[in-house]
Amino acid sequence: MKNSELKKLISQYKEFREKKKHADIFKIEEMLKEIEHRYFHETGRTLKSDLKELV
Repeated sequence: MKNSELKKLISQYKEFREKKKHADIFKIEEMLKEIEHRYFHETGRTLKSDLKELV
């Protein structure tokens, strides 16, 4: 997976986290889990830990 694709996954993850507050929680949680799984599969690192490093 290219860096641009990884950045897209991260941006999608952040977007869905924001939407989680205002929409159907179950559907969004499933999307978040899918993104986390894809990120872990491609990088071997968890998305949450990488986001904490960026902050």
